[in-house]
Amino acid sequence: MAPTGNDGRDGYLAFVETHQHRLLRAAYLICGNRHQAEDLLQDALLKLALRWTSVRDGDPSAYVRAILYRDAVSWWRRRRREWLSATPPEQVAHDRDGALRLTMHDALGLLPPRQRAVLVLRYYEDLTEVATAEALGVTVGTVKSQCHAALRRLREVAPDLARDARPGQGSADLTAGVEVNP
Repeated sequence: MAPTGNDGRDGYLAFVETHQHRLLRAAYLICGNRHQAEDLLQDALLKLALRWTSVRDGDPSAYVRAILYRDAVSWWRRRRREWLSATPPEQVAHDRDGALRLTMHDALGLLPPRQRAVLVLRYYEDLTEVATAEALGVTVGTVKSQCHAALRRLREVAPDLARDARPGQGSADLTAGVEVNP
């Protein structure tokens, strides 16, 4: 691709405009703090801007997600504790699943950082095990074991999630369609 006068600045800006909200939601789910999520995303987008010419032809959103999750883990390691939000984030629309969302948010907050990251990547971002492993810089086996442990822990700390996941179906499993041993 021939360089343009602005070295891809328009392409970068278009990417940021179309992907920033989804990436911010993922960052929030990973760290549980809106302000930290904004900082993580801003740092990740800055790193992307510095490498835009070499990344733009590939998958820039995967590149940003990898930076985002690795920076989040680095932040956790530096601080050795988690900062949980005492209140849920502002909600634009009134949704009827608010209690379920709050329960899920609280349950995710009780998981260790790596398990939380694996669940968010696998089930929120809908990445494959291989893509999740690449984003986190671990093996596929680690993704599988962390996912298994995280789902087991979710069942322990939030049994209401299984009951509320599908109204009218009794105690439906959180992982319907996913092979996980209890």
